[in-house]
Amino acid sequence: MSELVTGEAVALELRPARLPSRALAVLLDLVVAVAVYVAVTIALVASTSSLDGAAQTALTIATFVLVLVGGPIAVETLSHGRSLGKMACGLRVVRDDGGPIRFRHALVRGLIGVIEILMTFGVIACIASLVSARGRRLGDVFAGTLVVRERVPFSSAGFIPPPPPWLAGRFSGLDLSAVPDDLWLAVRQYLARTGQLDPRVGWAMAERLAADVAARTGAPVPREVPPPAYLAAVLQERQAREAWRAFGGSAAADGAAGSVPEASVAPAAAAQPPAPFVPPTAPPPPLSPGGRPEVPRDVAPGGRPGTGFVPPA
Repeated sequence: MSELVTGEAVALELRPARLPSRALAVLLDLVVAVAVYVAVTIALVASTSSLDGAAQTALTIATFVLVLVGGPIAVETLSHGRSLGKMACGLRVVRDDGGPIRFRHALVRGLIGVIEILMTFGVIACIASLVSARGRRLGDVFAGTLVVRERVPFSSAGFIPPPPPWLAGRFSGLDLSAVPDDLWLAVRQYLARTGQLDPRVGWAMAERLAADVAARTGAPVPREVPPPAYLAAVLQERQAREAWRAFGGSAAADGAAGSVPEASVAPAAAAQPPAPFVPPTAPPPPLSPGGRPEVPRDVAPGGRPGTGFVPPA
């Protein structure tokens, strides 16, 4: 694995492709290119049989240059470093800083590839790849490129187990500023490899690392907390603080409770005035058989109790 540092000071871990996979990719590309070259040559010979020998020779040279030299350059430029052979083998051509290649990178690789691959049958390219620490041929050295593996087998060795739920927020008050980076790296490596270590050896390493971290923080390790769980909880606390500093607390606010604060809801609710009170309306009086309002039997027109139906005047 090769570690590259970009211009933004970001470390990239890339896996350079070795000679067998690169040779297989080049062989597949050559088979495709030669097949296309033969097909184009046959078509040109059949269509230009009336030309003289000099014209046919010029067309043959032009076909060779366009198909076997310009073809790979165009394919790598348009596909950003992935030819047919590299796609089949899971490879890609990238710049030294890990970025995608451009036309000038593909042009230099293609022109030098004519000499070290086509004219010498790949002998120079094989020797250069074996000598180089990252498996680069001369075209990669002059173009400033690197062939890396895209399909990396999954491995659970780098998985860091989370701390137990009952330790969440237990060490939020610790001062972690005095813990050096190399000690944090040792803790991460131990937690990532804890499943591969012998139980006794792993417990001894956890006790030693926990004692070192506790000595730097100024607070002893609680007796009821196992050393591996203590290291996982302290590492998670450090990562949470780094995320808070990097994102300004937005990540913590998003995962806090998932509900909207009351302070943000109350003003919106208070901004709407209450609906005015509308007294209920009395139902209309019943109508008599003639269509006139009916007066109750126990009330006279003067407001006194009476009997019978009294039609209004």
